[in-house]
Amino acid sequence: MMEVRISSLSRHRGVRFLIYGFLGLTLEVIYTGLASLLRGDWSMHGFTFLVMLPIYGLAVFLEPIHHKIKFQPWWIRGFIYLTLIWGIEYLSGWILSLILGSCPWVYRDPLNINGWITLRMAPEWFLAGLGFEIIHDSLET
Repeated sequence: MMEVRISSLSRHRGVRFLIYGFLGLTLEVIYTGLASLLRGDWSMHGFTFLVMLPIYGLAVFLEPIHHKIKFQPWWIRGFIYLTLIWGIEYLSGWILSLILGSCPWVYRDPLNINGWITLRMAPEWFLAGLGFEIIHDSLET
């Protein structure tokens, strides 16, 4: 019988794409559930959109960038990831609006840009980028 090890399987870009995608979906449901709790919804209703799976999966393309910047201070790396994530989020919102006629997410706070990104999410995306490094490193071992 052939034994498949997770570490050898995770070396494939397609598998890592799915890992990042499903991890992103999971974290978004947890994040939105906690946000609903803070708004007083004790059911902690969390949600996401299936279209987010490939968007979160795009983190696989951050891997070569991680290799190039890993020796920079953490705060520089965090700002680089933040900028790239905002770029992906904005571009994804724009493309989905073209294809679907609207974007599944809409930011309505005063710091939003076209409803597709918001400057209010800077701390979350900054930390998500640094968290990505930990996940990426664990997939490489």
